[in-house]
Amino acid sequence: MFTITKQTRDDKEYVILENKNIKSKAEFCLNEGGRIQNLTLEDRPIIIEQPNFNYKDSYASSFLFPFVGRLKKGEFNFCNKVLQFDKNDNNIHALHGIVYNKKFTLFKPEENIYFAKTTLFYTENKPVESFPFKYLISITYTLFCDKINIEVVIKNLDEKAFPFTLGWHPYFVYGDSSKVELKFTPKKQIIYDKTMVTESLKDFKLDKPLILNNKFLDDGYELATNEVDLVTESYSLKISSDTPKNFLQLYTPHNIPIIAIEPMTGVSNSLNNNIGLQLLEPNMTYALNWNVKLT
Repeated sequence: MFTITKQTRDDKEYVILENKNIKSKAEFCLNEGGRIQNLTLEDRPIIIEQPNFNYKDSYASSFLFPFVGRLKKGEFNFCNKVLQFDKNDNNIHALHGIVYNKKFTLFKPEENIYFAKTTLFYTENKPVESFPFKYLISITYTLFCDKINIEVVIKNLDEKAFPFTLGWHPYFVYGDSSKVELKFTPKKQIIYDKTMVTESLKDFKLDKPLILNNKFLDDGYELATNEVDLVTESYSLKISSDTPKNFLQLYTPHNIPIIAIEPMTGVSNSLNNNIGLQLLEPNMTYALNWNVKLT
């Protein structure tokens, strides 16, 4: 039987979906944008909260909205008005949007013998100057024996349309890096400036799996498909999306055996370069699903 429990630790609220018999478990923090802190599928640790890897710096498993990656100088022009976000990236650029530190609310938990499912949501009714729009963002997690589905829904509650891209920033644990393989099909590589702001995209092919083997990665791609396969010495995963256009960021922090595999609907600086940028009209919704499944 799958169960759902709530806990409070260190003044933070957590939701835990679990099946103790098959040892599958997912834990989310409501105070930190509804992010996954820990994920185990069939007794295989997939995502583990890392010591000495502060969330305010790592953004581990955060949801990125209304922009992904870096926004150059934290500003963009919309409807002939320059809007300025906080420069939370070394006081140079804005980084990873504005919902990663919002307090989400638990809604509609559902438990049965097949899965546990719950929705977390945040409503912005008092827009900030940098993004002066009312919106609702909901995250529905469904934990099965061997996979987790994440549905993200954005609803425009405002009287005017707003631009956005959406992303997710999970870190996956691994053991021996020489046994870590990534399989994906890029059609373009993202070219960054020295501060990791997108400059352009160029045609790119990858004809064989990418072997990690202690490589430092901070690379982005536009994908030809909506799937990424991760193979480690203890598990294999397929990370997939149901969006028609997919971008991917790969990142490996120094001296920690984890890799960020970040599915995105656009690229860094998308509010300025329009790559992957979408416009959500008043009272309309946008939804996508990301799946993480053992293979």
